[in-house]
Amino acid sequence: MPVNAKICGLSDAASLDAAVAGGASHVGFVFFARSPRNIASDQAAALAARVPGHIGRVGVFVDPDDALLTAAVAAAGLTTVQLHGSEPPARVAAIRAMTGLETWKAVPVRTRADLDGAAEYVQAADLLLFDAKPPKGADLPGGLGLRFDWRLMNGWQPPMRWALSGGLDAGNIAEAVGTTGARLVDVSSGVETAPGAKSAEKIGAFLRTVKTL
Repeated sequence: MPVNAKICGLSDAASLDAAVAGGASHVGFVFFARSPRNIASDQAAALAARVPGHIGRVGVFVDPDDALLTAAVAAAGLTTVQLHGSEPPARVAAIRAMTGLETWKAVPVRTRADLDGAAEYVQAADLLLFDAKPPKGADLPGGLGLRFDWRLMNGWQPPMRWALSGGLDAGNIAEAVGTTGARLVDVSSGVETAPGAKSAEKIGAFLRTVKTL
């Protein structure tokens, strides 16, 4: 079974085209004002128009209200909603019902208990995205280039479909997949030259490595 890859936090045509050309299964657009990767609906619409139909268009949100969700889904023709805030299962389920789209829930991980706690989303989300838990006081819930101890997943039985995120790059993705068994990986800061500044070269290198796994 091949490993699929999502390139997240895209905000310009060159990096989006690199993700498409490199064989990404999903591309991600961030709709969160405090993020250096935040884009407006018109930007998202222009970028989404460049994405072939076989590639998933994922909108990343942090505790969004219904108005933001509705506008972003319409503008970017999203196929997937990714929730990266403190949304409880009931809110995740409500968003999935409202949008009618596949819904992913990011789960911050530092300990094995964090993995076990993710089971509460089984009936609410379609996929769990395991990311590193940010340090206390961090302004952002993700995209910080942090990784959790992948060995926490040794022997752990996931309750549903899942993906791996947090501190991934071309240099460590083989170790990450080998340790966790992930079949979908999500990268953002690991293919940047600065926060929010994607590198077409790094995107290409990451995706070439993923294809070898």
